[in-house]
Amino acid sequence: SAALAAFAEVRTVTLAQVLDLAMTQSAEAALARLDERRAAAAVQAAKDPFYPKIFAGSGLAYSSGFPLSIEGSAPSILESRAIASVYNQPQKMMLEKARADQKTAGVAAVMRQENVSYRAALLYVEAGRLAAAVRAAKEQAGTLGRVSETVKARVEAGRELAIEGRRAELRNAQARQRTLRLETAQADAEAQLGLLLGMADGDRARPADPETPIRVAVTSEGEAVVAALQNSKEIRRLESVVIAKGFERKSHEAARLPRLDLVAQYGLFSKLNNYDKFFNRFQRHNGQFGVSVQIPLLPSQASKAQKEMVDGELAGLRTQLNAERGRASAQARKAWAEIAAQETGVEVANLDLAIAREQTTLLLALLEEGRAMQKQLEEARFMENEKWMALFDARFGLDRARLELLKETGTLTAALRN
Repeated sequence: SAALAAFAEVRTVTLAQVLDLAMTQSAEAALARLDERRAAAAVQAAKDPFYPKIFAGSGLAYSSGFPLSIEGSAPSILESRAIASVYNQPQKMMLEKARADQKTAGVAAVMRQENVSYRAALLYVEAGRLAAAVRAAKEQAGTLGRVSETVKARVEAGRELAIEGRRAELRNAQARQRTLRLETAQADAEAQLGLLLGMADGDRARPADPETPIRVAVTSEGEAVVAALQNSKEIRRLESVVIAKGFERKSHEAARLPRLDLVAQYGLFSKLNNYDKFFNRFQRHNGQFGVSVQIPLLPSQASKAQKEMVDGELAGLRTQLNAERGRASAQARKAWAEIAAQETGVEVANLDLAIAREQTTLLLALLEEGRAMQKQLEEARFMENEKWMALFDARFGLDRARLELLKETGTLTAALRN
C-alpha cells in the first residue's frame, strides 16, 4: 500500500551479509530449526520408557467384610508405584530410529539453509544486473531523446521526411518504456531479496557490490562430479532415512523378544479395611521390589505385517538413493557444460561491445572532421548501450551457471564467503 511504501527502507547489503541473514532470519531457516527441535524432542520421548516413573495416590475406601481390591490394588491410605524398563529391545530400536531421524533432520536443515542461500545469492546477482541495466537504459533513453530532437529539427527544416520524425519518437518512447520495466524489475528483485532475508514488510535489499565475481573452485568435470557425490545433502539425507528405517525394521523383529521392567510398590494400610480380621498379621507399611517379565508366546501378526511394510519402504528408498546418485552426477555435468557455454557467451558479448565502442569512437572522429552527422553518432551510442545490456545479461547467465554448479557440488556457502 501507499502507507507501507512511504515507510519502506532500502538497505544496502554485501553478499556476505546476505548469506548471514539468509541463515539466521529467513523463514525457511527458522522452519529448519523447528524441525531439528521436533526431532530432538522425539529422541527424548523415545527414551521415556527407560526412565523411572513414580506415581502416588490413594485407594482409600471403607470395607465391609473381606477387603476387596480397587483397580487391582488393595485399599490403602497411601499408595505409590515406580516402574522403569530394563530390557525392551523394540523400544531400544525405536530410540535408535529417533536418533537417526534427528540426524536426518539436521541434514535436511542444512539442505534448506543452502537452498535459501542459493536463492538469496541468485536474487543478489539479478538485482545487481538489473541495476546496471537500468543505468544503461537511462543512458540509451537520453541518447534516443537527443536523436529525436535532432530528427525533429531536420524534419522542420525539410531535410528529413515526417515519417522519420515519428520513427524517432517511437524509439524514444520504447526506450522510456524499457527503462520503466527494468526499474520495476529491479525494485521487485530487491523486494524479493528483502522478503527472503526476513526484512520488514516492504523493505528492499540493494546489492552493495553487484560486480563481485562468483568463483568456482573445481577445475574439471570429473572433479565436479566427485564433489557432487561427496557433498550431496540429499544423498546424505536418504542414507540417514535408510538407517532409520533399518532400526524400525529391527524394532518389529524384536517384538518376539522378552521384556523386563523394574517395578516397586508401597502401600500404607488401615485397620478400617478389616485386614486384621481376615489375615493372621496386620502390617501398616508394605512394599515390594522386583522385576516384571513379559514373554511373547504367540508373536503379533501386526509386527510381522509392519516389518514387511518397512521392507517395501527400504527397497523404495534404496532405489531412490541410486537414482539420486545418478541425478547428482548428471546435474554436475550439466552445470559444468553450462558454465562453458556461458563463458563463450560472455566472450562474444565482450567482442560485440568492443566493435560497437570502436564504431562510436570512429564516428566521433568523423563528426569532428565534418564527415558524419550527429544522428549517426547518437545511433552508434544507442547500439553501444544495446551491447552493454547484452553483456550484462551474459554475465548474469554465467554467474547463475556458476551458482548452480556450486549448489550441485555442495560448496556454495564456502565459496561465496571466501
